[in-house]
Amino acid sequence: MSLTDPVSDLLTRIRNGIDSKHESITLPSSKLKLEIVRILKEEGYVANYVFNRDNKQGTIQITLRYAPGKSPVIGSLTRVSRPGCRVYARKSTIPSVLGGMGICILSTSQGLLTGRQAQERGLGGEVLCTIS
Repeated sequence: MSLTDPVSDLLTRIRNGIDSKHESITLPSSKLKLEIVRILKEEGYVANYVFNRDNKQGTIQITLRYAPGKSPVIGSLTRVSRPGCRVYARKSTIPSVLGGMGICILSTSQGLLTGRQAQERGLGGEVLCTIS
C-alpha cells in the first residue's frame, strides 16, 4: 500500500482512535511522523509514544490522552498543507490556533517546530497541521 500523504494518514489514525475511545494506536513509522508525535507529546496532546523497531520501517505505538470522564484532550486535528496545495507562512504570518490555546506544526529549516517555537526563532515554513 503506497500512501501519498503520510501526515494525513497519521492525523486520521489519531482522530479515528480518539473517536473509537482506544487507549493506544499503532501505525507505520517515519522520521516525519516520529517528529510530529514527539511534538504532540511535548505539548501534552498524547500521553506517550514508543518506537518499535522491526525488519521493515518500524512502528509507532501512541498512547492517547483523555481528560477525566473519557473526553479526549485533542478537540481537532486539521491538515493545512497538502501535497496538492502547499501552505507556507512567514514568521509574521504564522497562524494562531484558538487564540493561542492550540498549536500549529511547521516544517522549518531547523526541523519540525510549533508555531510558537518558530516565531521565537524568527523562522517561517510549511504549515503541516493545526491541533486544538
